[in-house]
Amino acid sequence: MSPRTLGLSETVSQYVRHVGLREPDVLRSVREDTLQLPGAHMQIAPEQGQLMAFLARLTGARNCLEIGTFTGYSALAVALALPPEGRVLACEIDATYAAIARQHWQRAGLAHKIDLKLGAALDTLDTMLGDGLAERFDMAFIDADKESVLAYYERCLALLKRGGLLLIDNTLWGGAVADPADRAPETEALRALNSKVHADPRVEMVLVPIGDGLTLARRVG
Repeated sequence: MSPRTLGLSETVSQYVRHVGLREPDVLRSVREDTLQLPGAHMQIAPEQGQLMAFLARLTGARNCLEIGTFTGYSALAVALALPPEGRVLACEIDATYAAIARQHWQRAGLAHKIDLKLGAALDTLDTMLGDGLAERFDMAFIDADKESVLAYYERCLALLKRGGLLLIDNTLWGGAVADPADRAPETEALRALNSKVHADPRVEMVLVPIGDGLTLARRVG
């Protein structure tokens, strides 16, 4: 939900992208097209997409789960990093964004690696758990409505294999989580999540100040 890393000046952000960003043309096209949309602020920073792809390769991920797809940048970044047999299951509730995402994936020639589930993500996750798909996924990414983030967290942990990696976006929320005067429901939900993850013995965790804050939680129990 941040087109560049929180707290970085435009000058530093541009320098980071100049010396540190390797963005494939197909991803750059998605990002530039998304900038023309009213909801462009929901696009992840490209350096975050690069980190996600790096982690997918580093962990040897094959089956990945995404909660909140928007125009398809993050799902495509991960799909590009997966081996030929790798797959991304992407959940999106907005049919308009889902259609845009599918167009981007088809243009990139990777639509066959991404299975998009249109509808409420909690329903999709509960159906998968009910179908016996617990511990199926190697990596999961949460970037959807913030008031449901704790529910997404619990379901994703159940769907991740032991040793699987969970990534949660917007955990700094523009700095609002550090402002005790901010009592907005989304801010409160993210504060609760941050406290939950920090104290959760089922995971190893680190909060990385990239984009709008990206929490990494590796399931160990």
